[in-house]
Amino acid sequence: MNIFRRGTALFAGGFGRLIFPPVCPGCQTALHDAHAVCPTCWSTLRFIERPFCEVLCLPFAYDLGHGFLSAEAIADPPPFRRLRAAVLYQDLAGRLVSSLKYGDRTDLVPLMAGWMRRAGAELLDKAEVIVPVPLHKARLWGRQFNQSAELARLIAHHSRTAYAPLALQRVKATRSQVGLGPQQRRDNVRGAFRVRDQRRFEVEGKHVLLIDDVYTTGATVSAATRALKRAGAREVDVLTFARVATREA
Repeated sequence: MNIFRRGTALFAGGFGRLIFPPVCPGCQTALHDAHAVCPTCWSTLRFIERPFCEVLCLPFAYDLGHGFLSAEAIADPPPFRRLRAAVLYQDLAGRLVSSLKYGDRTDLVPLMAGWMRRAGAELLDKAEVIVPVPLHKARLWGRQFNQSAELARLIAHHSRTAYAPLALQRVKATRSQVGLGPQQRRDNVRGAFRVRDQRRFEVEGKHVLLIDDVYTTGATVSAATRALKRAGAREVDVLTFARVATREA
């Protein structure tokens, strides 16, 4: 029976690729393999590589030495330990995020999660549990899925790390962060998260890896980190697909 199901799945997959061949998510050019981008679109992506700020993953123009921190990390240290992101939020990266979040393009998850695993390899080595930034139930009802949870689920699966999608709860129906300034973003998400009492055991005393799609000012993941720490999380690292560049990039 297993052989029959496997054969059926292979036939269906092959037939699907014949009728709907894979295309580049950036420009729709036909590709040989799914979950990839064409060379032209690849050249527009700016992957975040060292040298960068060890705390906020801000790229530096030149190497300032191991462990060097950005002025932003020194002036306003975040509650989480370290942030890692795969790419800068520019052009194609922004379109990928928007397509996943607002266009129901869940087929992009393997591509984006794969880049995130590479960028966050050092965080995954220490992570004991992976937690996605949750949506409020009203927004989840309208969108039908949480893009951060979909990314986190695949990352947890491939890294064989415990996955706790229900540990963190969004208890405040916040307005969209788009268009808000840094202080407005912080005010908007203040008190927005809590760890469910019956799920506290999933994070208490553990090294948590928090997953989100984009890091802008850090207001959302900082609020989520504080909630995790109030519930007893030992350390919190953050992994996102993209981060917004600042003047230090």
